[in-house]
Amino acid sequence: MTRMELINTLTGLERRGVFVLTKMNLEKLFPTEGEKSLEKSLQRMVKDGILIRAARGVYVNALAAARHAGWMVEEVAKALRPWQLSYVSLESMLSEHGVISQIPMRLTVMTTGAGGVHHTPFGTIEFTHTKRSIAAILARTVFVKGRPLRIAKKHAALTDLLRVGRNTNLINYDEMVEEAE
Repeated sequence: MTRMELINTLTGLERRGVFVLTKMNLEKLFPTEGEKSLEKSLQRMVKDGILIRAARGVYVNALAAARHAGWMVEEVAKALRPWQLSYVSLESMLSEHGVISQIPMRLTVMTTGAGGVHHTPFGTIEFTHTKRSIAAILARTVFVKGRPLRIAKKHAALTDLLRVGRNTNLINYDEMVEEAE
């Protein structure tokens, strides 16, 4: 792939709201590129500043990164678990809901996929595995237009926190009562 081919492709994808790509996506976009050739091209495009390597096998359109910075870490999280249902929960959502006053230093995500921590240029993502059914997850979460991942409802985030055995010392239980009323 040439530099111009990639830039033109990335520009077209950005118009459609796509700016995070997996290596598999890039293989489909450039099917004539051999595996080793694609790897070398990706390394070159990262070095040239056209792509940002967010995680192993996940790349961000560097030209679009600043324009779409708001939810970039969630876009990367979504790309890291493409075939799994994932949603923002635990400390990240409890902070957004005002149940804990601290702002977490990482994005905490529940997923039907594997757990793990990924350090990216856009922030740290912590995946925690859940065995909940897809129906249960959908009932406990909300889709917010423009946001890449679903988000846990206030009580669901607290239940997730308790279920995985996390620290509960920062919880303001008065905030939890308000939702129940």
